[in-house]
Amino acid sequence: MLQLVLHYDGTGFSGWQRQPDRRTVQGVLEEALSRLCAAPMAALGSGRTDAGVHARGQAVGVRVPERWTAASLRRALNAVLPDDVWVASAHAMRDDFHARFSATARRYSYYVGTDEDAASPFRRRVEWAVAGPIARDALDDGARLVTGEHSFRAFAVRGTAPPSDDHRCRIIEAVWHERAGGLVLEIEANRFLHHMVRFLVGTMMDTARGRRPRSDLAALLVAGDNDDVSAPAPAHALFLDTVRYPAELYLPTA
Repeated sequence: MLQLVLHYDGTGFSGWQRQPDRRTVQGVLEEALSRLCAAPMAALGSGRTDAGVHARGQAVGVRVPERWTAASLRRALNAVLPDDVWVASAHAMRDDFHARFSATARRYSYYVGTDEDAASPFRRRVEWAVAGPIARDALDDGARLVTGEHSFRAFAVRGTAPPSDDHRCRIIEAVWHERAGGLVLEIEANRFLHHMVRFLVGTMMDTARGRRPRSDLAALLVAGDNDDVSAPAPAHALFLDTVRYPAELYLPTA
């Protein structure tokens, strides 16, 4: 069992998950694996990323013939994959490793452009250009408020989790940072719901831009539905940065 860590530019993909007649990251990777192994190969990701979302830490589990080592498979894949996908690293894993269910945490970042150059074609594919004043203290207060364990039912697409799911997630860290040309939210949790980061960013930005009361964020954390959440922030400024696994799942390197 091998773990591949992928970087990809989500612009040209209809998300991670394989879809008929659509270009997806999983489809491209499985095509490359099958070509190298001369047999159909499955690639199991740590989770789905939506159309337009980027990654520099998507973890993928693959079972390939024993002749492939982590290093040799990485080299071979990078020779045949398209330019918008790259295998950053590969690791030998225990047989009970599962890319999705073995994960203990995932970390994302979301980029907001606030200067005039954010409208540049070199930035607008990876940043959300936001004009006008932004109350930074509202963003910081919002990040502190959502940190910890809460039900995030109001910040998820309705119907995408089983009815029995309590929608509880534990946000380990949520911090807004200044950066050249704008801001970035770095957020890590034990699990994320569908569109959760984008709903959080969209709502925090609405409070910081004076479009809704700051008290709405606290009310949404106890809401039983997503009727009052802000529209999700655009997908193209979101990056999956890291997927964390227990150290004991990694086999020693030779």
